[in-house]
Amino acid sequence: MKYSNATNYALHTMIYLIVQPGANTVGVQELAEMQQLSPTYLSKILTKLTKAGLIESTPGAKGGYKISRIKHEISFLDVIHAIEGETSLFDCSIHHEGCLIENVMRQAEENMKDELKSKLLIDTAKEVESKQNKGKNSN
Repeated sequence: MKYSNATNYALHTMIYLIVQPGANTVGVQELAEMQQLSPTYLSKILTKLTKAGLIESTPGAKGGYKISRIKHEISFLDVIHAIEGETSLFDCSIHHEGCLIENVMRQAEENMKDELKSKLLIDTAKEVESKQNKGKNSN
């Protein structure tokens, strides 16, 4: 099981936006440079995050992207669903009623979803800021 690169970039983008002070917006160019991506590719990811209601876009020269939901309520699962969708990871190829293999796989998937839903981006963002501050203080 592997998530797409887009999910990886989306999670990094969301963490970066969460640590921005106040209502600051960040342009697509800055976000793309931070991850060494093309702005065109990142724009497709940002569109999905916007459609999911996780971020909002402000057009214009001073425009950019910012978090549109309460920062303390955004989970890893929210971002994954925005990029990957909400389809099941496992689909039994032998269609029969009461498939025990499918039951095991679905339960494992539900456990993973519960774990990802309980992990908030803000907690990871705080860890990132803490590491950055320690690095600045040691110089």
